[in-house]
Amino acid sequence: MHLSPRCGAKTRAKTPCLSPAMANGRCRMHGGKSPGAPPHNSNARKHGLYTADAIAERREVAQLLRSMRGLIKEAD
Repeated sequence: MHLSPRCGAKTRAKTPCLSPAMANGRCRMHGGKSPGAPPHNSNARKHGLYTADAIAERREVAQLLRSMRGLIKEAD
């Protein structure tokens, strides 16, 4: 165990972490496997702000505003 490779990530004290590294080169605290959110997590999407439909709608509204500003400039 003493001869195993070390993590080497910077700690808050700016010194290298001396915990033993896993196969990915980091210790369990600085880059271990993360299972991520559970499947069908009800907290994963709260507002839908970044869904494809919402993004398309914002782009459409922005295009409409740009065209309206162009019409206003032409009228002046």
